[in-house]
Amino acid sequence: MSIRTKQRILFYTMGIIIMTFGIALTIHSHLGTSPFDALLVGLFRTFGLTIGSWEVVVAFTLIIFNAVAEKKKPEYFAIITALVTGFFIDVWVFSTEGWIAPESPVMQLICLLFGLFFAGLGIAINLQADFAPNPFDRTMLVVRKLTGLNVSLSRALVSVVLAAIAFLFSGPIGVGTVIITLFSGVIIHFFMPYVAKVDESMTEGSIKKRKAHIS
Repeated sequence: MSIRTKQRILFYTMGIIIMTFGIALTIHSHLGTSPFDALLVGLFRTFGLTIGSWEVVVAFTLIIFNAVAEKKKPEYFAIITALVTGFFIDVWVFSTEGWIAPESPVMQLICLLFGLFFAGLGIAINLQADFAPNPFDRTMLVVRKLTGLNVSLSRALVSVVLAAIAFLFSGPIGVGTVIITLFSGVIIHFFMPYVAKVDESMTEGSIKKRKAHIS
């Protein structure tokens, strides 16, 4: 396995771990989560299972939808991302629910903002890995292709549909949902150049060590 592949796997895994911690914080804030996560929580409240399990189910549904819409074979490799993400969502939600329980509006807002921060950082790290495709992002691109809208409007359209479905299943739609929808992209783009620099530094460091070892 090459150094670059190992580094991509590291970024991929760390990105999901950090991102899912942020998701857990937004859930515990009780102010609302992202439309996608609100749907997962709503399905959990309505039908049982776990939030992470519904991550896998919804992701698989999106994979099939994307394949049918594009008339291509399903990207089953994307289910890896859903499985890993679902696992860590459950780990963080269950391991933190006993000690992260903000009661006052101020503490709830702080919890939400920290969740937004970590989720954005995790997504930026995961995007740098460019390892396994994300079903939600692929759906956004499919909608853009079908409607002719730009990326921002396509993402907004998908988010509105998910939020509406989440609302039907009593998902946590609230002021936090609006905040996350408006600012998550800003935070992700803020972190991306810094993550790229870290990635570049790690690559250069690994190459220098390898050359020193050979010599």
